[in-house]
Amino acid sequence: MKIHGRIASIKSRKALRYSKSFKLQCPVWGEVWEKDLCIAMRIYYSSLRPDLDESLILDLLQKRIYKNDRQVKIKYIEHGLDRDNPRSIIVIGPIEDRENVMRTLHANVEREEGECSKER
Repeated sequence: MKIHGRIASIKSRKALRYSKSFKLQCPVWGEVWEKDLCIAMRIYYSSLRPDLDESLILDLLQKRIYKNDRQVKIKYIEHGLDRDNPRSIIVIGPIEDRENVMRTLHANVEREEGECSKER
């Protein structure tokens, strides 16, 4: 399929719904990063048969956080399961700050899991 003279892939309805929801929740930074980046994310799926690929998230972050997803040189992806609250925790930083990016992801995951256990 061609859109504006360029070949584009057709996304599933589920991917299109996710994209719409993501855009409502993810702010657009004033100035997008143009340097090489590291990304760490934990994606909580609603089932053990996930069909959301992290490449969709990387695409959706373009023009919001960074100029182009090719800037992401290091990717660390974890998968989780939360049937009631599927979500993503995403931490991005300069490539030279990769250790802090990982620490921040794990600190956010631990804090969230601690909050969830208190609610039960």
